[in-house]
Amino acid sequence: MRANRPLFPGSVRQNAYIVHDLDEGIGQWLRAGIGPWFVLRSFVQADSEYRGRPTAPVVSIAFANSGELQIELIQQEDDSPSIYREFTDSGRVGFHHIAFWSEEFDATVVGAEAAGWPVVHRGSGGGVAKFAYLDVGGFTSTVVEVMELNEITLWMTTTVREGARDWDGSDPVRNLG
Repeated sequence: MRANRPLFPGSVRQNAYIVHDLDEGIGQWLRAGIGPWFVLRSFVQADSEYRGRPTAPVVSIAFANSGELQIELIQQEDDSPSIYREFTDSGRVGFHHIAFWSEEFDATVVGAEAAGWPVVHRGSGGGVAKFAYLDVGGFTSTVVEVMELNEITLWMTTTVREGARDWDGSDPVRNLG
């Protein structure tokens, strides 16, 4: 079997987990030695669309790195329709998606859609950065996220990665916003 040309840029950059309680999830990862955690609480994902309809879910998000791999924890705080609510409404929590970061976001999403992977949830976080969750048929996770790599997201990913490098266990939870 021959592999097709890669649709996504680079390697998987993130594994993401949906949790019912963000602080409890952070605590579990801290006990495993992963940290520090950078937290953004009660963030409104303005300008979002879920399955073709406008939505603005409120989420709390935490990020930490293990080596080069970023780990994301997401807790949705409201009942807005979203890819996260779809997951929890089906009775699941835990591993939700892998993510790729792209400097050529629009072209990456167009290529994935052309390959037959529709966008099921998209947004810009109120202009912070574009993101899209693609239905890839469940072969990796429930969905695959593509996030725009721009000045803001580059700062965030670098801050989280550098925070984990040589982390001594102090200041385990840090505010991002």
